Amino acid sequence: MTPDPDAAGFGVYVHWPYCARICPYCDFNVHRDRRPGEAAELARAIVSDLAQRAAATGPRRLGSIFFGGGTPSLMAPEVVAEVIAACRRLWEAVPDLEVSLEANPTDAEAGRFAALAEAGVNRLSLGLQSLEDEALVQLGRNHDAAAGRRATEAALEVFSRVSIDLIYARPGQTPQAWAAELDAALALGAGHISPYQLTIEPGTAFERAVRRGRLVPPDDSGAADLWDVTQDRLSAAGFEAYEVSNHARTPADRSRHNLTYWRGGDWLGVGPGAHGRLTLHGVRRGQVCAARPADYIAAVARGEGEGEIEVLEAPDAAVERVLSGIRLAEGVPFRALSALGLSPGHAEVRDLSEAGLLAADPDRLRVTAEGRRLLNAVLERLLAR
Repeated sequence: MTPDPDAAGFGVYVHWPYCARICPYCDFNVHRDRRPGEAAELARAIVSDLAQRAAATGPRRLGSIFFGGGTPSLMAPEVVAEVIAACRRLWEAVPDLEVSLEANPTDAEAGRFAALAEAGVNRLSLGLQSLEDEALVQLGRNHDAAAGRRATEAALEVFSRVSIDLIYARPGQTPQAWAAELDAALALGAGHISPYQLTIEPGTAFERAVRRGRLVPPDDSGAADLWDVTQDRLSAAGFEAYEVSNHARTPADRSRHNLTYWRGGDWLGVGPGAHGRLTLHGVRRGQVCAARPADYIAAVARGEGEGEIEVLEAPDAAVERVLSGIRLAEGVPFRALSALGLSPGHAEVRDLSEAGLLAADPDRLRVTAEGRRLLNAVLERLLAR
């Protein structure tokens, strides 16, 4: 399989690793900003890394920039503006370039929304996580529900596109309470909602609490009930589940940058721990930058900002395509999966279709609503070798 780098667009992911507080469920590459001057050094390194690596990408039409983290809303707006300007200078940007930035809903960060919009951000992804004070304490957040509401209102006044993140399947959460929380989130008026099921990641504080019996998340049956509430409530409100954990009121509200990931497009990853995927001369390459800010800064100074490189053979690239693309309502074209031998006539595809877990689609591998509920089991059967 040779992915078409232009079919799903081209984007730039910028990882800003600093957080004021590290949440107990988080396994992302996050750090405290403790070394004087490091953040300023990192900003310069990111701009330098973009310039160094632009030649390797060749001419591209830049469709999106995504500032993730960490907490990129802690970035100085002038640094955000400088990174955006560098991207526009290095690649031809589409007229409606999407520039997303993740933010926490503290009052201090909400006060910077106007400056971030002026810097060039036009889509804000707001990490509410919950609208219940008790749950926010449990999740280790540094804001309360009232601050979350204020931040959402402030964001909607400034940005034309706002997404809110929520975490469900929390310990002790009931379907009734989750339904009420979803209704409250819908009432805020954002056009995109990303409800993520709480997962207990290895090495996190939550994982240690589960091992010690101090934290008991819902069992599979309880989590499935909460999943059903999520789908029913958001669908009734007119939101489409265009991806397993992402719901949009209209197609224009969808995340173009994330669609680049899920559709097998190309993106450049810059910043500590950032991942990227580039198709160069017909070869799919993965890259991951050095995780520690100081190590990344040093690597950029040596001209080695892209970090570790992995060449993905056709079967491995096709597996990635299945893992990400099957999460989409639109699924994955069978033509992109020839390296795995997956087709409408494949035995597992036929069996899963007859079981009602895959759609009977001659062109695309797509899960049904029931297939989404059992997605891990579907993937296990499709990718068994």
